[in-house]
Amino acid sequence: MTHPSRIAIGAALALSAAFVFAGCRSTPEVDPHYAPSASVLEIIAVLRRHVPDDTYRFEPAHDFTGRNVYRSSLLRLENLERVHADALRAGHMDGVIAFAKGRALERIRAYDLAADAYRISAERESELRAEALRSADLCQNIHEALQADDTPGYERFETDEDMRRVLPDPDSMLRAFEKRSARLESVLREAEGSHHVPVVREEIERNDVERARYFVALRGMIANGDVRAVAELQRVVMRHPESKFNARHLLDLANLYSDLSTDYAEQNPPESLTFDPAEFRELVDSGARLYEMVASRDGTTEKLEASRRLEAFLAFAISIDRDRFTP
Repeated sequence: MTHPSRIAIGAALALSAAFVFAGCRSTPEVDPHYAPSASVLEIIAVLRRHVPDDTYRFEPAHDFTGRNVYRSSLLRLENLERVHADALRAGHMDGVIAFAKGRALERIRAYDLAADAYRISAERESELRAEALRSADLCQNIHEALQADDTPGYERFETDEDMRRVLPDPDSMLRAFEKRSARLESVLREAEGSHHVPVVREEIERNDVERARYFVALRGMIANGDVRAVAELQRVVMRHPESKFNARHLLDLANLYSDLSTDYAEQNPPESLTFDPAEFRELVDSGARLYEMVASRDGTTEKLEASRRLEAFLAFAISIDRDRFTP
């Protein structure tokens, strides 16, 4: 005869095993945040919320995965089109989807593709036609402004000799940069009052930065190159005080002063009669002030970099003939 307690224990073990087995077979619930997008409207709602964002002054928004919200919205729209191709075959949502793609593409600098998407939207959605055509024209104008008189990237030249041989005359390059800037300024006036204003301002800033980096790269090859390089970086800082990259622009200028200080000490050894303590101190003070300015800005990623570079820069300055450098 089986003891009752043994029967109870056996039943309990069997029941627990059933629960374990059931738990192994059941699919865990997916966090709603990471679930596939359920509809076009869900994606468009997120995108529409961030269309007015001033990405010139502030970093672009990120979704829960940490990805740029404009890029992630574009990917989700494309995935939705692929997964639900049969349901969308009728084409009732084509105009809306194309319009949303245009909004996303213009924020990731694919202006020609954005213009194409807007034109598709204008053809297939009458209620969006006016805004789609206006946005298409603006994106096309930005694209053409960036393509006109395009300048080669200085970073592709590995040696100074390559740069001397390949780069055009600095005056012609300056005219090209100014022409591009003038075209973008014209587009900016067209975009006044719309969400495209920060988009165009970002491109103007990129053009100014590219121009400054070009002259920094050539500072050892043209007359008064050092002075011109400093002036160009100062121009970027002065023209874009509200930019989200203003701290980076200041840091680039401080780094240039650091390089100029090092070059001066190498070309004019401290123990020589050509070394001018006042000139060297002016370079050091200018760089140190800029580093301190960036290091005092809370909430910027450049804060820590500026602090470390300031320490290294001051250590270098103190090591230069302390007796002559110190008043």
